[in-house]
Amino acid sequence: MSGSGPVDPTTTGAWAQLARIADGYDLDLRRQLRDDPAWVPHQTLRAGELFVDLSKNLFDDGVDATLLRLADEVGVAARRDAMFAGEHINVTEDRAVLHTALRLPAEASLEVDGQQVVADVHEVLRRVYAFAERVRSGDWTGVTGERIETVVNIGIGGSDLGPVMAYEALEPYRHDGLTCRFISNIDPTDAAQKLAGLNPETTLFIVSSKTFGTLETLTNARLCKAWLLEHLPAGSDPAAAVAQHFVAVSTALDKVAEFGIDTDNAFGFWDWVGGRYSLDSAIGLSLVIAIGPAHFAELLAGFHAMDEHFRTAPAASNVPLKMGLLNVWYTNFLGAHTHAVLPYSQLLHRFPAYLQQLTMESNGKSVRWDGSPVGYDTGEIFWGEPGTNGQHAFYQLIHQGTRLVPADFIAFARPAYPLVDEHDGERVDVHELLLANFFAQTQALAFGKTPDELRAEGVAEELVPARTFPGNRPTTSIMAPALTPSVLGQLVALYEHITFVQGAVWGIDSFDQWGVELGKQLAQQLRPAVGGDAAVAAQKDPSTQSLIGYYQENRA
Repeated sequence: MSGSGPVDPTTTGAWAQLARIADGYDLDLRRQLRDDPAWVPHQTLRAGELFVDLSKNLFDDGVDATLLRLADEVGVAARRDAMFAGEHINVTEDRAVLHTALRLPAEASLEVDGQQVVADVHEVLRRVYAFAERVRSGDWTGVTGERIETVVNIGIGGSDLGPVMAYEALEPYRHDGLTCRFISNIDPTDAAQKLAGLNPETTLFIVSSKTFGTLETLTNARLCKAWLLEHLPAGSDPAAAVAQHFVAVSTALDKVAEFGIDTDNAFGFWDWVGGRYSLDSAIGLSLVIAIGPAHFAELLAGFHAMDEHFRTAPAASNVPLKMGLLNVWYTNFLGAHTHAVLPYSQLLHRFPAYLQQLTMESNGKSVRWDGSPVGYDTGEIFWGEPGTNGQHAFYQLIHQGTRLVPADFIAFARPAYPLVDEHDGERVDVHELLLANFFAQTQALAFGKTPDELRAEGVAEELVPARTFPGNRPTTSIMAPALTPSVLGQLVALYEHITFVQGAVWGIDSFDQWGVELGKQLAQQLRPAVGGDAAVAAQKDPSTQSLIGYYQENRA
């Protein structure tokens, strides 16, 4: 599979048919839901514990069937199977793509490039779990003998976004007496604020960098190292302090040792795990310490449940496949450019940010995996905020603006904190109030409000245009019983596979990220100029010279 070229989707019969359908497409969601009693049951699917309602999307049976035919014609299933088998589908880096192997059960077997990867994965997991238990139990202490109370994860991109998102999402499962902080930005404010108020004697740092060479991560690690040595009690042995207060998630053991970290406390992963797919690898060490090995194992089981659904479910009921194809429909045929993810759960407040890297770093490409240019849009701009905050901010544009914004709504039947509001003699379950908003928004987006309905309510004629809601705004509703570790794993894997489906249709390599490299290289070249080297600055363009000059004048 990795050696074959991609299919240009625009050459397929299904793509041509979708283009014909989209020309003047005028499906009416009110009529669709009113006139077809089988539509909602047909488009309400289950994957693991997720209950997924696709019925309020802008498609019908004809579009649905043609999208599934498009998946067949471009070979989505074959590419999916090649990924699960460990073929090198990351063509530009000649690598397998095996984040799914990170959550295979111990009894599974998978050989990749002559190596039994499942055994390797579970050996690292065993070491991660054992270390986490030592920290949680107090067996692992700081250099002065104090138990660890704060874990600081130092990473960026996938080494930060996944752990911090899951740490926030699984707050009810955290260990009492242990907190985590996350440093990622090279802006010195980030390190300064995250270190503020910490006790160095009770702080453990995790430096998360596969190569142990990431500029931001290593700069912040050195800042934390200096802070630690400055604030520990006088007489503390520096080498012992670093060895006791720093561990690493990295495979560059020579650089880990050079930093002063005991290589016995370095936890690795593999080149077939991309950073944005690494939450369930050793990159999740801070999360394992916070929620414990048992709950992390539940998270992995949730990932695996969704993997198996994607791998084995028939196309017509395969949730990641259908959601990915709908995103292609909106992007390439109905003119949508962005995609909102709206969790009605405060615990998922970092989930949209996590998805931004997952989706846009994966599918923000303009060439296919054989290097040929695409002739169609790829990628979507993912964004969002928790409900109901977004209702009082950007929902105005989604409801009444001129842009089509498909939106995924996420909610849970059982709240993490079941609180009741007592007011004027009435007791209101606040979670029910939240869910009422969840249900109301997708209804309002689908059905809108017509001028005649407004007139029947007595709205003044001059206000009718401003208060008309056009409706026909597409949404997907995703629900689950509760936000458990397993359900979080299912949600993350769902979007991993949605992203995969879109990339497979577009014929792009969703697993490299060359677009992040150029800026890093130029930053290194510019550092001398920023520091005052006029000769280096003189080699740069006039705009860059002007900006550096402004900085130097005002910094002084």
